[in-house]
Amino acid sequence: MARAPQGRDGRRGKKQADQQGTVRPIRRLGDPVLRTECDPVRTFDTALERLVDDMFATMYEADGAGLAANQIGVSQQIFVYDCADDEDRRHIGHVVNPVLVAEDGEMVVEQEGCLSVPGLNFPTPRYAHAVVEGVDVKGKPVRIEGTGYFARCLQHECYHLRGGVYIDVLSGDARREAMRAIRAAQP
Repeated sequence: MARAPQGRDGRRGKKQADQQGTVRPIRRLGDPVLRTECDPVRTFDTALERLVDDMFATMYEADGAGLAANQIGVSQQIFVYDCADDEDRRHIGHVVNPVLVAEDGEMVVEQEGCLSVPGLNFPTPRYAHAVVEGVDVKGKPVRIEGTGYFARCLQHECYHLRGGVYIDVLSGDARREAMRAIRAAQP
């Protein structure tokens, strides 16, 4: 997920000083890996830990607020995030094999962008509250609850892992505008 316009995502800076990992190329809209449902992670080892480190490094380098594994060409169910909720509390972490168990509350339409569709933001409807359950890199259960921008991020990243891109949830004029802008941005 691209960083929110006007920095409303609560990020403190482009990179974290203690972050390790290798920056990987981000796949762009049109790459088939973005349209394929990702496989569950079955092996929890140092390779998985390195992948999560690489995902964080890539997200920070791209100035993002979230990144799904398929956005760097890895078709596994993992995403990382660094963004704030509606009370400006910063959330940083990762989820392996995430399941979006709740998306509810008010439907909020706000500008949203994606690292795989760089430079474009469109008014996107998302629920104001989301809950994701999964595990961490060690296989320990995690439950993450988000509101505001963080809820938007959780929904956005889970959707990526199911083979979706945020422009798929647009409709009407917003979808037509998005499709025109994407066609115009292509070489």
